[in-house]
Amino acid sequence: MWKIAVGFVVFAALAMYVIVKGGDNLDMGGEKHGAEAVQAPAK
Repeated sequence: MWKIAVGFVVFAALAMYVIVKGGDNLDMGGEKHGAEAVQAPAK
């Protein structure tokens, strides 16, 4: 049972690391359809 808890903690830490490193570039909105799916040119 303790292995499940340790695995969860490791997975949560890895997920938080990816989210923190992603910063503004991370889009958690899911799939995009229609007008919002169009990529804007880089400024």
